[in-house]
Amino acid sequence: MQAGLSWGTILRKRENFRKAFDGFDPRKMALYGERKTRSLLADAGIVRNRLKIRSAVTNARAFLAVQEFGSFDSYIWSFMGNSPRINRWRTLKEIPAATEESKRISADLLRRGFRFVGPTICYSHMQATGMVNDHLVHCFRHRELGG
Repeated sequence: MQAGLSWGTILRKRENFRKAFDGFDPRKMALYGERKTRSLLADAGIVRNRLKIRSAVTNARAFLAVQEFGSFDSYIWSFMGNSPRINRWRTLKEIPAATEESKRISADLLRRGFRFVGPTICYSHMQATGMVNDHLVHCFRHRELGG
């Protein structure tokens, strides 16, 4: 949902999203049909974009299909050799918007039917989940996270 919008906008609506999308339970979301889509499009508490709402349903289905790897976690970490990358950035300008890994992840997710998963979105996911440590070297969190 964040693609093209500010994180602030999405974070302010976080609880509304959680409620509207059944706690993000992929098994429930994968069953959403046109009736639920219409209901979501009428919900002023979330981003009411038809393509993004439909992609959430499509992504839930694709997420469940990736279970062939045992879990989505196993699948996504396999792109990093199951180990986080500890970067040593000194300035914010050094931090990339995307990397070769995020491009590979994006391409594979798209091939598997996911939508709205470009390299930048994938890199944001990698940062948020600890697949990469992009804290600047002088930040106290860099060292705490294994830098």
